[in-house]
Amino acid sequence: MTASPVSPSPAAPLAVTVLGSGPGLLLAHGAGGSAAENWGPLLGDLAAHRTVVAPDYPGSGDSPDEPGEPHSLDELADRLVAAADAAGLGGFDLAGYSLGAAVAVRIATRHPGRVRSLLLIAGVAGGSRRLRALSEHLVSLAPRPGRLADRLLTAGFGRTWLESLPADRLAGLRAALAGTPVPAGFRWQFELAGRADVRAELSRVHVPTLVVSTTEDALVPPEQHRILADGIPGARWAGLRSGHLPVVERPAALRDLMLGFLAAPAADPAGEPLGDTPTGPTTGRPAGSALPAAA
Repeated sequence: MTASPVSPSPAAPLAVTVLGSGPGLLLAHGAGGSAAENWGPLLGDLAAHRTVVAPDYPGSGDSPDEPGEPHSLDELADRLVAAADAAGLGGFDLAGYSLGAAVAVRIATRHPGRVRSLLLIAGVAGGSRRLRALSEHLVSLAPRPGRLADRLLTAGFGRTWLESLPADRLAGLRAALAGTPVPAGFRWQFELAGRADVRAELSRVHVPTLVVSTTEDALVPPEQHRILADGIPGARWAGLRSGHLPVVERPAALRDLMLGFLAAPAADPAGEPLGDTPTGPTTGRPAGSALPAAA
């Protein structure tokens, strides 16, 4: 299986990976990541069932940087929909990770006729002073790779997964983080993640929605995910014991959640439990607990 580069339009030369065939699935990645980094291990399985369209934001992956250009949720929403247009998609399912969850919500409210269903993973809802401060802190560490690696190690990964790593693998992970070049779009993407706020528009999302909460997330904490689930009418909620990077910590579990939802997005939310923690029937809250305690 090979990726096909697609440019949405001459005015918006985002790099886009297109894989597979069938109904469309548009993917929105997170701040400081790329389509390959945030979705890579899942792309083959997703493409076995869908035409997957995965753009890179400016300054990420293969998309050129656009220095001096301000970026907004509206702009990213429109450029991702343009990528879907260029790939020949009409309606599409839409998955957003981290900052990409806020982008996905904006797509669903700005282009409501295009979105069939919505998957929000470890998502940013907005209104968090802590998240804004942490985003600014990470931006300030970008010129110091070792310090940035240490902060990403503790904020990006869950305690259960980190504690399970042998000492040599933990050291190798830190070295890999410190040795990975910071993408050109790192600053503006984390600044946008810190100030993005989609809370006021959640009630206008009227498509089947699954919110996947990474329950050991110290970067975008579960309280943010719960805002998304509680604000979108009829949204389902699934807790996944992971830090902010489930594609690294629990790729198989995340894949199964995504494929299960995509196969039946309109399923009764009181049906089969999803993830590590049962979902409540209508509120998006985990049954019987204030915060998820995944087994």
